[in-house]
Amino acid sequence: MSDKPLVTVTVCARNGAHWVDDCLNAIHAQTHRPLEIIAVNDGSTDSTGSLMDAWMESNSDSDVSISILHQDALGLSAGRMAALNHAQGEWVAITDIDVRPEQDWIEQLLLSNVPVGEETIVAVTGRTIFQTHTDLVSRFRAVEIASKYRSRPRRTSLANGPCSMFKRQALLDAGGFDPNWYHAEDMEVSLRLLNAGGSIVYAPDALVAHVPEVGVRRFLHKRRRDARAHVRIVRHYPSRQRSGPGFDFIGSASIALSIFPIALLMLLSIVPLLMAYPFEQAWSEMWQTQLALGGFMLGALIELMFWRGPLGVITRSIKRNAGKNSIVLAISVRILVLRWSIALWQGLLLGCLDALFARNGHKRLFR
Repeated sequence: MSDKPLVTVTVCARNGAHWVDDCLNAIHAQTHRPLEIIAVNDGSTDSTGSLMDAWMESNSDSDVSISILHQDALGLSAGRMAALNHAQGEWVAITDIDVRPEQDWIEQLLLSNVPVGEETIVAVTGRTIFQTHTDLVSRFRAVEIASKYRSRPRRTSLANGPCSMFKRQALLDAGGFDPNWYHAEDMEVSLRLLNAGGSIVYAPDALVAHVPEVGVRRFLHKRRRDARAHVRIVRHYPSRQRSGPGFDFIGSASIALSIFPIALLMLLSIVPLLMAYPFEQAWSEMWQTQLALGGFMLGALIELMFWRGPLGVITRSIKRNAGKNSIVLAISVRILVLRWSIALWQGLLLGCLDALFARNGHKRLFR
């Protein structure tokens, strides 16, 4: 009989038919045994559910316990909770349908379960590598995620959804995944676990590959969703009430957030000078000129942000591989980041409305 712990790997999908086989095969190929796999079909309208059932049938003689759960379209958090309630493992790992774990992913997570001092490890999180395609968005996203991991400490505040493993009982004791949560369920349970006195550790060699994130619309939708959910996180877990390390996975988003308001101020500073043309006095003596100079300084600040700090890491990395189209690519990057900034502000506004109307997992403002 093996002295290794039973690990349950869970994945939830809605309308992910084209990813089902590759994801489940990668999970099944884990070198760790004993292993349990639970896949949840979250009200898919495509063939996701039937493909999951067919995959389980084709692996019926496997040494891995396989379960397929079907539910209405209740959302990712509800799907993760259904899988958690069904799981038998001492550890429960979570991943996403558009992710391909390396064969030793679970083994590497378990190897990092080594407490230091008096800490109680309740979750271990690995590293997600975003694959690239020919488009700008996938390259931008791959570099951005890689830069976040580059400076990540051993003890972290987030067990990332695509590549993490939790102590099942600790996760249940913390309340598990609330079906009412809108996105960021991994962040919410992580903070609950930390507040309960647990520790989350980072295992850099526990790797999963994420399919390329292509398409500007999809990219902006996800970033808007991230910002919307972040309002709930910050509201429910203000810094004075959080235990453990601070947020270490925000990265360039905090810088991108500032781009839109600075760009807007720059534009508003220059418009009066343009509207004053033709000039009735020396342009150097006009107040509009002084205001416009302030606008150009704001433009210089934005450009500096594209070359320094988190955004600078992304810009320089993309530029190194730009070839002859470096100027066009530089402009495209700046437009993409501006649109990203706008999407973040839209998400924050939606998050504030969620808080006002106590929806999507928000507590009521007034009791």
